Amino acid sequence: MPSGAFGAADFKVFDVNGFQARMSQIRERIRPKLETLGHSLGPAIQRTTGDETFVHVAKHARRTVNPPDDTWVAFAADPRGYKKHAHFKVALSRHCVRFLFEVGPEHADKKRWGAAWKKSARNIGPVLRRVKGLAWFKNEHDETPTAALGDLTPDDLAGFADHIVRTRDGQLVLGRAFAAEEAARWTEAQYRTAALETFRALAPLYRLR
Repeated sequence: MPSGAFGAADFKVFDVNGFQARMSQIRERIRPKLETLGHSLGPAIQRTTGDETFVHVAKHARRTVNPPDDTWVAFAADPRGYKKHAHFKVALSRHCVRFLFEVGPEHADKKRWGAAWKKSARNIGPVLRRVKGLAWFKNEHDETPTAALGDLTPDDLAGFADHIVRTRDGQLVLGRAFAAEEAARWTEAQYRTAALETFRALAPLYRLR
């Protein structure tokens, strides 16, 4: 079984030019490691959320021309897919690895989830703001966060509810990013630790109904 840790050469896959060439490297080098890490994390995520957890490794099936700038493994309570649900994700790209919680553009009921977040934000928000390194990413593919949660006001956090329903592409992405130079030196255990610390901090959002 391949390691669930990513080395410097794995991050450099995103420098490979051409759709077929990069996809081949993603399939050969990165996807097996995402599978290993995903199945290693799944039981712990299930204990954290209280929901049955299914592992979904990105296939990039919709892409035919432009090579992806990141790839990932996602965790959700639906065996058929993750995009219609709140989910966790470990995403790898050229310059970093990200551990994320997402309510994505295709969430089945963003309006209801947003209302639950707006109602709870003033209680959950202060807890999230105390977790070192947690940040808000404007887009799920962004490597650099838009703002640290510790720098946002309670009104800013509550305003995410409006942000996700304002447009069809509205989304909420919170988590932590670690530079490739640092993460390339980690063991699989360190990837697990970083992921679970982040996901446990964000678990109250996953459980919002």
